[in-house]
Amino acid sequence: MAAVLRLFLILPLLPLLAACERQPPEPLLELEAVTFEALEGWREDDPRPALAALLRSCAVFARRPDARALGGDPRFGTYGLWKGICAEARTLAHAAGAEEVRRFFETRFRPWRVSDRGDAEGLFTGYYEPLLHGARRPSERYRYPIYRRPPELVMVDLGRFVPELRGRRIAGRLDGGWLEPFADRATIERGLLAGRGLEIAWVDDPIALFFLHIQGSGRIRFEDGTSIRVGYDGWNGHPYRAIGRDLVEMREIPREEISLFSIRTWLQAHPERARELMNRNPSYVFFRVLEGLDEAEGPLGSLGVPLTPGRSLAVDRRFIPLGLPLWLETTAPYPDGPRPLRRLVVAQDTGGAIRGVVRGDLFWGDGARAEYLAGHMKSRGRYYLLLPRRREPVS
Repeated sequence: MAAVLRLFLILPLLPLLAACERQPPEPLLELEAVTFEALEGWREDDPRPALAALLRSCAVFARRPDARALGGDPRFGTYGLWKGICAEARTLAHAAGAEEVRRFFETRFRPWRVSDRGDAEGLFTGYYEPLLHGARRPSERYRYPIYRRPPELVMVDLGRFVPELRGRRIAGRLDGGWLEPFADRATIERGLLAGRGLEIAWVDDPIALFFLHIQGSGRIRFEDGTSIRVGYDGWNGHPYRAIGRDLVEMREIPREEISLFSIRTWLQAHPERARELMNRNPSYVFFRVLEGLDEAEGPLGSLGVPLTPGRSLAVDRRFIPLGLPLWLETTAPYPDGPRPLRRLVVAQDTGGAIRGVVRGDLFWGDGARAEYLAGHMKSRGRYYLLLPRRREPVS
């Protein structure tokens, strides 16, 4: 009887145990040393724009303790080591030619192939800085608010409490000493935050506002010709959900045709269903006005420095520390057809959809060309970390 009882207790657990066995292994960053000769197109790229982007990272490194390692991981070097490299890089900033800058990278760095348990291929997408039309006060036309971060929203970097959770964040609101989930997109859209003075501006297009949340920054132009720039200042803690995947599963758009443009066209053609579909993405972004940025500069990324068009890459900071240079090998979707994209970039941003060891989102800048490239980019590729020449990092 006891054996029969044990059998009845075990049988309900079998599907759960089988499901656990089928779970894929946790992502694991592995690094393999290579030579610069292994980098496709290395000698054809002009590395000077990437050097300028790296110097912006250096301004952040300068404020960090020398003994601390980037991302808390000794494989990537200490800030003290990087400060020495940055000092040399500054001497090349203005007068050096492309070949001299290339020699600097070859002399001071060693490339390391990045892989997830040996798989070096991943997805690379693009993003840009959109332009929206808005007003400082609401009206019949301008009635969709861009919200500041609510004061009750609490952001938590879990890595500060548990080292194994480095790069993971949550957000919520305090209630009786407990951190509770914040409202989702649908609840906020129904007016949860209205009337609290959190509005930065109001825009005339809810679909453009939805894509502003995805891009994380943008420019708002007012009818008097003035404009402001807004940038990411937190999110409601809910996971990002790609509505393009929903449209594919609904058989509204073929998988091979999914892009920013096809999604936007569908939303515009189905206004009665657009709000419901957008609300399937529970993630909601809050913004702040970006002051003091030069018009020619990009918006601020997660590293806290202006992004460099074509040279700043958003990565998953659980695996790749912000500030590091990488060699990127993928393709770009130009109007006349795809072209190889081989260039030196710098990890300076993050994004809710950027998850994985080999995963990147390239910032293209602003304007129609940047929008086209960002909206169509969905390429397979790989990248290599450029780390200071010293002892070999251990995977």
